[in-house]
Amino acid sequence: MIKKYGMFINGESIFTDETMPVLNKYTQEAFAEISVATKEIVDQAVEAAKKSYKAPWSPYERFKVLKRVSELLLERKEEFAKILAIEVGKPIRESRVEVERAALTLEISGEEAKRIHGDGIPVEAAPGSENRMAFTIRVPVGVVAAITPFNVPLNLVCHKVGPALAAGNSVVLKPAEVTPISAIMLCELFKEAGLPKGRLNIVTGDGPNIGDWLLANRKVNMFTFTGSPRVGELIRQRAGIRKVSLELGNNSATIVHHDAELEKAAALIAQKSFNNAGQVCISVQRVYVHSKVYEKFLSLLKEKTEQFKVGDPLSEETDIGPMIRVEEAVRVENWVNEAVEQGATIVTGGKREGAFYMPTILANVHADMKVCRQEVFGPVVSVDKYDSIEEVIEKVNDSDYGLQAGLFTSDLSFAMKAAKEIEVGGLIINDASAYRADHMPYGGVKKSGIGKEGPKYAIEEMTEERIVVLNL
Repeated sequence: MIKKYGMFINGESIFTDETMPVLNKYTQEAFAEISVATKEIVDQAVEAAKKSYKAPWSPYERFKVLKRVSELLLERKEEFAKILAIEVGKPIRESRVEVERAALTLEISGEEAKRIHGDGIPVEAAPGSENRMAFTIRVPVGVVAAITPFNVPLNLVCHKVGPALAAGNSVVLKPAEVTPISAIMLCELFKEAGLPKGRLNIVTGDGPNIGDWLLANRKVNMFTFTGSPRVGELIRQRAGIRKVSLELGNNSATIVHHDAELEKAAALIAQKSFNNAGQVCISVQRVYVHSKVYEKFLSLLKEKTEQFKVGDPLSEETDIGPMIRVEEAVRVENWVNEAVEQGATIVTGGKREGAFYMPTILANVHADMKVCRQEVFGPVVSVDKYDSIEEVIEKVNDSDYGLQAGLFTSDLSFAMKAAKEIEVGGLIINDASAYRADHMPYGGVKKSGIGKEGPKYAIEEMTEERIVVLNL
């Protein structure tokens, strides 16, 4: 049976005659249908959000709702994990971790709702202002349009919805059309937890159409988006002077210095190159290894990679599932074949079966290859060598992106030099680029975006600072 899911607007489920299938990414068969929003429905969702935003809602009430949803999510962990495995193709063990992290993100967001504060401003220090006092407060921006990607469809929703609600905003959520079910189920938990009607609304269907309608609606005060740089640039252009937070692409680099623990480095890089079939913004894509240890590291990385089991995401034994679409697996296959034609060698992998692309290591690469220059967003990692610290920093920085990078070394001076000179939003020492704790500031530079995630930092993005001056 194919289950039909409606949208969630003003606390109620809304169904439309036009529907869109959601595929089981392993079987490539439809397991659910979602309603397709019209412009009128999108405008209705924004209106509900605007009306709800005007109603009083205290920080402690926000905390209680977010905390309760976090608890409900953990109570239903297996149900949500199974849905993630089906709609994303993410292995079940990895899906459980996403549910746990999503619950933590909401819990942290709830705690941060109680900590929003301003600062005292010593205006009395200015000549002529001796009888004045001043302080700042932080106020919500209003209606936040949240547009989320397919690869982490539960936790990345929580990273936008949690802070937005904690800050006192209302939200119109547009999840990726290929993985919307976990987000719809999350809205049901918010209703069960007592969220006021209209504070969270979800619209589903065609992404470009819904994006256009949201951008055209001047009652939307802020856009928070995770996805491709192309779409991010379009949103920023069309949003005008409204607030925008963008988490965009990357081609993460990780350095392995000659003094690194090679076993540890190989294990972590293998794991963080291929989890979720490489479909993670901070997945390791480029690895730079000191020439003294290059051959040994490459052998270890090959050994670790070939231990992974590729297969059914619902199997407890599976490490790597299918990619999100057959077309994406074909694209990755074409990129790898092009790199080979340009001189790269396949160390392991390099084969496709339907939507599956085998975890692949490339050697003898150069910076102008597509697999090094652009974002692969698939289970492919390229390994290159270097001889000097200055050389490798230059190689890492030779990118349009700058989200996160990794560095394995015991040399503190190298680590500090890298921290100052590598152009990224985050540098991870003695781990791969794909490390993230959900309460840390997360965001990039260059084409990787603007603004920060992590509940405390997202709340700062989703509020306005207002100064209050008292003339005594």
